[in-house]
Amino acid sequence: MNTISENMNKAPIVAADGTPLKKKLAQAMFRSRLRAAGLVLPLFGFVLASFVIPIFALMWQGVYNDTFERLMPATTIQLAAWDGVSEPTEDMYAALVADLIVARKEKTAGKVGSRVNQQLSGARSLFTGTARKAHKLEAPFKESVIKTKKKWGQIEYWQAMKLTSDSLTPGFYASSVDKTLTVTGDFVAVDENRQIYVKLFIRTFMISGSVMLMCLILGYPVAYLLATLPLKTSNLLMIMVLLPFWTSLLVRTTAWIAILQSQGVINDLLVWIGIAADDGRFSLIYNMTGTIVAMTHILLPFMILPLYSVMKTIPPSYMRAARSLGATPTLAFIKVYMPQTIPGVGAGGLLVFILAIGYYITPALVGGQDGQLISNMIAYHMQKSLNWSLAAALGGILLGCVLLLYWAYDRIIGIDNMKLG
Repeated sequence: MNTISENMNKAPIVAADGTPLKKKLAQAMFRSRLRAAGLVLPLFGFVLASFVIPIFALMWQGVYNDTFERLMPATTIQLAAWDGVSEPTEDMYAALVADLIVARKEKTAGKVGSRVNQQLSGARSLFTGTARKAHKLEAPFKESVIKTKKKWGQIEYWQAMKLTSDSLTPGFYASSVDKTLTVTGDFVAVDENRQIYVKLFIRTFMISGSVMLMCLILGYPVAYLLATLPLKTSNLLMIMVLLPFWTSLLVRTTAWIAILQSQGVINDLLVWIGIAADDGRFSLIYNMTGTIVAMTHILLPFMILPLYSVMKTIPPSYMRAARSLGATPTLAFIKVYMPQTIPGVGAGGLLVFILAIGYYITPALVGGQDGQLISNMIAYHMQKSLNWSLAAALGGILLGCVLLLYWAYDRIIGIDNMKLG
């Protein structure tokens, strides 16, 4: 009997078709994972094609631009052997003429000039003007080129070409923090009256922080009411919170223009009350104030909803227990209730701040000169100046700041404690 029992224990358990049960379960799990992967694969491909790859492609443009090397190959070879400080040689001028003749035929002189112009202003007209006469220039090329355009005798333009001839360059990231890359590899601060990007970054973070703080101050009581009021009342309040999501962002921003302008509703009310004189109305639009007010209104639901999702899970018995032990309502709220809402505060604050630093439409419409953010400058370089590499560098720094903020949140509060719903 013992032998029969031992043999039965050693025999593998099989399914109805005779397949070992362990193998059958493995096959079923494999098919289940395959079906799950098939469902997720389209979304993964969409995110990869429309989000991940474009971001990496744009970030690559921030350090790589081969316009000059590709369109001016002979000049690039000569510039690679040049030390950047000595007088340009006859061979360099000859290579320049040869490349400009080809550029004139292929109509690429403007592109080359625009690329060098990103390093030194005035280069585009220099290239296009010289390219039109390049086929008439004869040796000695140095003399004839300088005779055509005197600027070719200035070493600064050759240094700018040497810098732009390097396809892989940190120059755009240097420009995005108000620095310039020299031919010796040093980073030098630009003139103080041309330093705009660092100030824009500081303004962006300051406005985003102010919007986050305003959303927290205004959203915390609303979220508390949503979590504690009777269901019928809280549902009505929730509809009012969600109502902005049902209205176009452009419409909401335009409405703030009508409300905040000098002849708008708020100024008319202040004049009627007597706080402001009719000839001394407050400037509430096309400045930082208008940007903060409009962005706070638009982003407020993104603070309220994470707070509400956390507050709803806090048992009311905790507050009653604290009060039964002698705590005042205020002390019980501060000592018992508020610490439990920290995950919601962190999640809402992080969400609002990240959304605010990348905002574009609202600052563009109501910000004016003082309310513009770094996103508006990125859009300018993408749409008007067509300096995509500088726009990519600015975007890369902004992305790095967001990742750093995310890391800091994880270290201080913990991503596991984040609650968005």
